[in-house]
Amino acid sequence: MPNLFLGIDIGTSGTKSLAIDETGKILASASAEYPAYHPKPGWSEQHPRDWWEATINTVKGLMKKGKLRKQDVKGIGLSGQMHGSVFLDKNNDVIRPALLWNDQRTAAECDEIEKRAGGRKKLIEMVSNPALTGFTAPKILWLRHHEPKRFDQVRKVLLPKDYVRLQLTGEFATEVSDASGTLLLDVKKRAWSKTLLSKLELDANLLPVCHESADITGVLSASAAEAIGLVPGIPVVGGGGDQAAGAVGNGIVKSGVISATLGTSGVVFAHAPTAAADPAGRLHTFCHAVRGQWHQMGVILSAGGSFQWFRNQLASDLVDQAKKRKVDPYELMTELAASAPLGSEGLLFLPYLTGERTPHADPNAKGAWIGLTPRHGRSHLIRAVMEGVTYAMRDSLELMKGLGIAIDEIRASGGGARSPFWRQMQADIYGAQVVTINASEGPAFGVALLAATGTGAFASIEEACDHTINVVSKTRPTKKAKEFYDQGYGVFAGLYPALREEFRKIAALTVS
Repeated sequence: MPNLFLGIDIGTSGTKSLAIDETGKILASASAEYPAYHPKPGWSEQHPRDWWEATINTVKGLMKKGKLRKQDVKGIGLSGQMHGSVFLDKNNDVIRPALLWNDQRTAAECDEIEKRAGGRKKLIEMVSNPALTGFTAPKILWLRHHEPKRFDQVRKVLLPKDYVRLQLTGEFATEVSDASGTLLLDVKKRAWSKTLLSKLELDANLLPVCHESADITGVLSASAAEAIGLVPGIPVVGGGGDQAAGAVGNGIVKSGVISATLGTSGVVFAHAPTAAADPAGRLHTFCHAVRGQWHQMGVILSAGGSFQWFRNQLASDLVDQAKKRKVDPYELMTELAASAPLGSEGLLFLPYLTGERTPHADPNAKGAWIGLTPRHGRSHLIRAVMEGVTYAMRDSLELMKGLGIAIDEIRASGGGARSPFWRQMQADIYGAQVVTINASEGPAFGVALLAATGTGAFASIEEACDHTINVVSKTRPTKKAKEFYDQGYGVFAGLYPALREEFRKIAALTVS
């Protein structure tokens, strides 16, 4: 029987686990969903126990589904939503629900971090990034300011995937790609920033040991093995934050190849051989899951999340139809969007439902349709959402071009890669060829490759990607649509600056 490697991705909407063999063939996968909670506007939380229960269920499910033998599993890799804060007490019990990457409550703490660091420029020099509301460090300060009794109980702060690692191995550990998003890592040195921790008056012992992504961080404990149906002693590698792990799963391990991922968030990701940060802090500069390499990344907070919001709030009848027809409701939504003309007849959508990160870094930004007339119907609304999300992704590509980053190929992944209609829209709006690859499982596949690399099946992650990933489709931009969307993007790019102050005023109107 072949050696097997598991990849487990602790996502925002659910957990996906899969098994691959040494050729990269996916033998089985399983998913489990769980809720997020929004106790106040701009807040976003989850219960870490849901992640662990989903891990148990998906690993058991894929082993049963694939009729796989537990003794053949030789390594496990972990990926997860970045920036989330799991606060543990002295007994390793969770103190409160975890604050997630799209939580926007920490604007004041971001200002405090920049002030303590000596200004935005000094902060970027220390950790290669500015303070953003989604990052982990401001969440820790928020807890200290607003829930001091709970803060006094905190003995460890973990990221989502690393909480699952603790359940699997009993070890407090993380790795450099995910740690980069805490704002507490010296990204250039690939180690915790003692300087910033000191300035923030945070104990370094709150943080786990930081490894490279393919390093073995522990082994499966007997109790965890019993819970998930495997054998004790299986090595668990560092893995990666979902974006770096997804980049490995997409083969973004060399310069010139860019990924555009439309999941709950939208991410444009470029490999970088050095840790040269964007001086303005508009793009994130993080450690890559590839040893000794880095990456630059632009993030929009509500990409597929905008599409999901429309489905949940404005398309319940389509969900019912989809159940009867046994199809995905997103297919019905996309069919409607395709029936609307290019540009949605002058309707534009700003996808800032939970604020925005790149390039605006504004927790007060709001979602909006602009240009509504009696002519517009639901097909226009849906198409405008898809176009607005794709325009927002182009924002990051434009920043990368301005910084001299080579863009030879754009690999699409996530929900936007599964739809031929959305792939064509991306090619037209980006003005570049968009390709898909044989591996479509993203972060879970990426960390399975890291597990294979860390346990010796491959000499390096670059070798693993070369052996397992191939381009399977190419979508080229059409001349007429590209020219139209170039004009549309110019209008889109002017809307946020025109509305920035109005967004701030709207935020002030919210009753707390």
